[in-house]
Amino acid sequence: MLLAVAEAESFAGGAKLMGMSPPSVTRVIAGLEQRLGTLLLARSTRSLRLTEAGQRYVEDCRRILLDLEEAEELAAGSSIRPRGNLTVTAPVMFGELFLIPLITAYLAEHPEVAVNALLVDRLVNIIDEGVDIAVRIGQLPETGLQALKVGQIRPVICAAPAYLDQVGRPQHPEDLRDAPVVMSSASSLLTDWQFVVPDGALTLRPQPRLLVSSNQAAINAARLGWGYTRVLSYQVAESVAKGELEIVLEAFGTTPLPVHILYQGGRRVPAKVRTFVDFCAARFLADPALHAAGRP
Repeated sequence: MLLAVAEAESFAGGAKLMGMSPPSVTRVIAGLEQRLGTLLLARSTRSLRLTEAGQRYVEDCRRILLDLEEAEELAAGSSIRPRGNLTVTAPVMFGELFLIPLITAYLAEHPEVAVNALLVDRLVNIIDEGVDIAVRIGQLPETGLQALKVGQIRPVICAAPAYLDQVGRPQHPEDLRDAPVVMSSASSLLTDWQFVVPDGALTLRPQPRLLVSSNQAAINAARLGWGYTRVLSYQVAESVAKGELEIVLEAFGTTPLPVHILYQGGRRVPAKVRTFVDFCAARFLADPALHAAGRP
């Protein structure tokens, strides 16, 4: 019950998840706090958050529930079917373009699984936020998690072919110094544009004349002929294939970025996690848009 309140960040939301009334949930948690002799939730008129003791308690409860689920699957053996709630996270555009279609296909095959897709352009703490599976782009720090490489992509600079026909195609990164640029504040590629040139590395810091709040908006502006934008190759793969955008300065490209699926490993991986990872990995590995820089 505490987990439901913590997830919903309110007694009313937790009660709805549990199918109970808010007063009933409040009484149960108050009784738990009295039994433990400590506050688990810090309450105010506007917010509800876990205390330090509450955070530790919730993390321990999540581990216990996971161990219980794994024990049931181990006892059931190969007859167990994937079931339960699965929380998956990915960057916004990656999730919209690649993950959501796979989630819907997976759910059609596994009716006892429910998925919560957390699509955000920030680094989600898998353990603290109760995430089962994460898609990460870029080099990985040491996390202790299982990491399965499923692709590699690259930053690209692109513009509309009609715009390039009008102004000419750049032959060197220096040609972009005074060019109109559109950037997204949601992109990790916002500040420095890095290139590999014959005598080493070159970094440009273009000042955008158009700054937008999403990667898709930046791509749309470039597609409409409003200068150059720098995005990740998978984000414009379809537009490039349709001839709506053209990649420039490919000869000056930088190091590819790996794409990984992360999950908590160990001796017993829940069937819902194992089957979802296998389902997605096979399809990511077969998707040309996720291998613009070669096969992993």
